[in-house]
Amino acid sequence: MSKHGRKFITMIIFVLFMSFPLFSGCKGSDTREKVDDTVEDLAGKKQVDQMKKMEKDIGAITDRESERMDDLEETEPEEE
Repeated sequence: MSKHGRKFITMIIFVLFMSFPLFSGCKGSDTREKVDDTVEDLAGKKQVDQMKKMEKDIGAITDRESERMDDLEETEPEEE
């Protein structure tokens, strides 16, 4: 093989080995998402997130009911 042929093959092998980590560590893979989901589930993060969402929902419902009661009080005629 000529000197240029060896350099070309060496460059191709180098590029292949350097590009391998780019594709093997892809964060968007399904397996990675499943692993992350399982870890979050085991760590209790999902339950904490659900509790925070319920707290926000309860707060929003309480605010709506408070506004509704205020509106009812304003519309009722006062009896004296």
